[in-house]
Amino acid sequence: MNVITNKRVAYIGCLGVIGIISTEFGIIGILPQVAEYYDINIGTAGYLLSGFALAIALTGPFMVLFASRYDKKKVMIYALGLFLISNFLSCFSPPFWLLMILRILPTILHPAFFSMAIAAATKDTDQKTQMQLTSIIIGGIALAQVTIIPFTTFIAGIYTWQLSYVIQGTVILFTLLVIYRYLPSMPNKEVKSFKNQLSILFRPTFIAGTALNLLLITAWFCSYSYFADYLSKAKGLGTQEISYMLLLFGVMGVISNFVAGRLLGKHMVWTASFFIIGTFLLPFAFEYINGSIGSIAFVVGFWGIMYGPCFLIGVGYMISAAPDAKEFANSLQTSFGNLGVSLGTATGGWFINHYGIQITPWVGIGFGFLAVIVIIWRAFLDRAIKKNNQNQMIDLDITTYH
Repeated sequence: MNVITNKRVAYIGCLGVIGIISTEFGIIGILPQVAEYYDINIGTAGYLLSGFALAIALTGPFMVLFASRYDKKKVMIYALGLFLISNFLSCFSPPFWLLMILRILPTILHPAFFSMAIAAATKDTDQKTQMQLTSIIIGGIALAQVTIIPFTTFIAGIYTWQLSYVIQGTVILFTLLVIYRYLPSMPNKEVKSFKNQLSILFRPTFIAGTALNLLLITAWFCSYSYFADYLSKAKGLGTQEISYMLLLFGVMGVISNFVAGRLLGKHMVWTASFFIIGTFLLPFAFEYINGSIGSIAFVVGFWGIMYGPCFLIGVGYMISAAPDAKEFANSLQTSFGNLGVSLGTATGGWFINHYGIQITPWVGIGFGFLAVIVIIWRAFLDRAIKKNNQNQMIDLDITTYH
């Protein structure tokens, strides 16, 4: 494909990600209302997020290995079709156990959509262009947080939380039509063996990238999963004010994701380190603000900037360690990223149930500290590989000379 086609695929993939993420994370904005409707505590309601993420973590890599043999366009259409069914049936507010099943249904092909979109968009491009195109697709996460998620939260505050599923389903349906009409067929011409793809699991650099992806996302979702409940109970904001905060959060995330996409290919270690600092600064920022709406908005904006590129950083670290198995590497990034969502949500929920909602911003610090250690480890591994490659080149030059 040429660059223009690559970009078109990337933007269509971004649109699909907006629909998928609005379904996955849209529950965050309406979680207090769902808990009230089903008469359950906020920790139990959080299972709708953590269960969704855990299902992806457990099934993602296997489904991507299976789906990688088929036409990428068809896989993306089937994935969005499951999300459409899930949203349509969820808007009827079924029993909580059935709502949980409907949430888990589309996770079957969730990682496959991300993997197929990124693999298609970055086909036959250099590393710098790959990161830029990937940032467009992953940018859909931030765009969902600046458009659909705050909008559904706002509408739910005025009318009812069930309407959020109607809105999300409409976005999914529109995306399906766009993909069907404008995305070219992309049959898989090179079927890679499972053995070759699985070999990346034993690379130390890939293991380090996987650990960073898991820890960084876990650190952020200890707090972000309870965004609405924290701002409501700890800071006294109403539903509409929270929707404005979600909008601000998303805007800042879009900006920081764009900047990180430009920096990550050039300065991976420093870029990742900079955004991890936010996990340490956020709780202090919330602790010492005066409680005015302006100061809360300032901290929420900072929160959005620091959180925004966490998924992109995970993609960058894992794919850079497995350029020969991008689809499988990206599926593992999606799986371990969602494992981080599940672990962060569960950890945050446990601390909230035992110590109260006020502790939310502090929970992620420990995971942030572990992420810093992993960054140092990965930098050491990369330096050792680079030095070894240089030595091999010197030996080759000497042999050639003689």
